[in-house]
Amino acid sequence: MTHSFYIPVMGTAFTIDSALKIARFGIVSTASIGDDELCEIIREYYCGQYQLPYTVIDKKIDDHRAKRVTAFLDMTQTIIDIQVNEMRQQPFTEGTDAFKYFDLLPKDHPKKILFETFKTLPTSSPKYVQMEASLRDAIVAGHIEVNIMTKVDKDNFAADGTPLGDNSSDAQAGLRGFANSKIMGTIVLSAGFNRRLYAYADQLGCFTPDEKGIVKKRLIIKVSDFRSALIQGRFLAKKGLRAAEFRVESGINCGGHAFIADGILMGPILQEFKDNINDLSKELIETANAVLMSRGQNTYDINQKVLVSVQGGIGTHAEASFMKRYYPVHATGWATPFLLVPEASTVDKDSLDILRKAGEDDLFLSHVSPLGIRFQLAKHTLSETEKAKKIAAGKTGSACPKRYLVNNTEFTERPICTASMDYQKKKIAELEKTLTGDALVTAIADVTRKSCLCEDLAAAALVLYDIPSKRVQTPTICAGPNLAYFDKVYSLKEMVGHIYGETNLINHPARPHVFNKELKLYLDYYKEEFADMLPTPTPKELEYVARVKTNLSDGIAYYRDLIGQIDEESDKNKTTFIKDLDKLAAQLDALVLPFTLSPA
Repeated sequence: MTHSFYIPVMGTAFTIDSALKIARFGIVSTASIGDDELCEIIREYYCGQYQLPYTVIDKKIDDHRAKRVTAFLDMTQTIIDIQVNEMRQQPFTEGTDAFKYFDLLPKDHPKKILFETFKTLPTSSPKYVQMEASLRDAIVAGHIEVNIMTKVDKDNFAADGTPLGDNSSDAQAGLRGFANSKIMGTIVLSAGFNRRLYAYADQLGCFTPDEKGIVKKRLIIKVSDFRSALIQGRFLAKKGLRAAEFRVESGINCGGHAFIADGILMGPILQEFKDNINDLSKELIETANAVLMSRGQNTYDINQKVLVSVQGGIGTHAEASFMKRYYPVHATGWATPFLLVPEASTVDKDSLDILRKAGEDDLFLSHVSPLGIRFQLAKHTLSETEKAKKIAAGKTGSACPKRYLVNNTEFTERPICTASMDYQKKKIAELEKTLTGDALVTAIADVTRKSCLCEDLAAAALVLYDIPSKRVQTPTICAGPNLAYFDKVYSLKEMVGHIYGETNLINHPARPHVFNKELKLYLDYYKEEFADMLPTPTPKELEYVARVKTNLSDGIAYYRDLIGQIDEESDKNKTTFIKDLDKLAAQLDALVLPFTLSPA
């Protein structure tokens, strides 16, 4: 990687075309390929912008989902190649992309040092011509990353209702589309362990060394803890596949779906990776190579270690620097702040204004996801306001045109989405037979708060680019809590400069350290969850509370020992860190006190 940070996937629209905006500057971003309809729409749009040939891939075409993904990625690579070739012809003067490529680099980067030296040379110098050629060769685009959310993997059926058969599920088709593309990129598999998908990856052939020993496409597994990396990494290795990287994400201090662990904090999780990643890396590559040798295939380079990256709430140069120095982290992910950078992300103007004004109370852990997983959301979006109007008018649910998140079989043999009109109508009718009064009102509210994320997370791109659609576009925003501390619309140069410590974009006086922010978010979450257990928690619930308390207490103790190691922070910040930690520890004690008084 040219840069030491990357932009993780955000929603379906927010980073769908980020590579087309910033890959030429050496910056890595991750696009979701979960919505093949959006991929097709964006492909048509950019083919028009770059005057590239475009042939529609209709839903009626066999294997249309995979073919759409392949065509979208091939187009992305074609455009990036055009951009880089143009940059290599540009003068290195301020205002050109060629100049910007080097200007965005941190001061200590070898390419930046070479560039600064080059700028001091007279144009008549023989060395000027030599260094100019070297700089042009040094312009290398950031590789293309895509994401598949492995939980979004419905089976598909033909028009007559018969199953389409093996390897036809949504995630498998997306993976096949990536595999068939011409890019030499990376796929990030997130949201849990999908055995069917991982086994299918073994059949595609692009994730293992070819006859020249080259691995054309890499696998990254997004995980919430070391145990998950261990289980998933070993499963892949037994298939002859190598996880090139484990991407550690906070279970709660993130955007989008929050995969909440039992109070295990980011610091202790990273410490476990620090203590064990070398042994795990060695085990995984030896296991995978043994499988490949038994097949007579080329093996992986044993000197290539499994990388570790981290994302989730990182917001200052000091925090990122500490992560890279103290833990085995090769890069840090910065998602939410880039929602405020139009040069890098795709956000419509009204949503951008909502994000810019959002404070801590405007960002919350919602129940809107049809998957039944808590979902980070910004308030006041068009999606939420229009949904409220529909509910008030007695009209609830979505027509469910995309059907990516169908997962409920309460009333139907084939799964339907809990945000759909079909499901909500049936569920409300069932509730009206058994409940009355406030209980019925509360139960119906639980049903109708689900949102059509398939449509609303894609809407920002259609609105921003003024792409016609037969459907009403009501964007939603899955911003993480870190957004509250950024309050302007920024240029790419400003945000990258902030990441590298050349400037500071955060003026919020009360922003806590990323470790304490995560702890506070967990305490707020458990306060809500534990309240539902009282006054008579079950033995199983008491066991759960005790486990969470132990994990959080261990995490607090870990941070007390760690603070002396965080050399990147000032003494003032360290003092504030400890004071905040003491307050949070007291909150934890108060939170679990009712349960210590309950009978076992």
